[in-house]
Amino acid sequence: MQLTESHRQYWAKNLRITAILLGLWFVVTYVVAYMARDLSFTFFGWPFSFWMGAQGSLIAYVLIIVYYAHYMNNLDKEHGCAEEGEE
Repeated sequence: MQLTESHRQYWAKNLRITAILLGLWFVVTYVVAYMARDLSFTFFGWPFSFWMGAQGSLIAYVLIIVYYAHYMNNLDKEHGCAEEGEE
């Protein structure tokens, strides 16, 4: 199968958004946990480090997934790869 310019653009955009979101995931998971003592301020009545570990990171993960699904649906429509029921 010969790849067209549209396929190349689709794949490049897919790799770029995946890299950006993986970077965000890394920051939420490791950087915030590593710097937890430096981030010791009150956030909604709890220390920020505790809040990020207990709730914030989970919320961030869900937001990453929702954004990725929305972005990929739009990208599929833009490049004509959408499933039949989505158009």
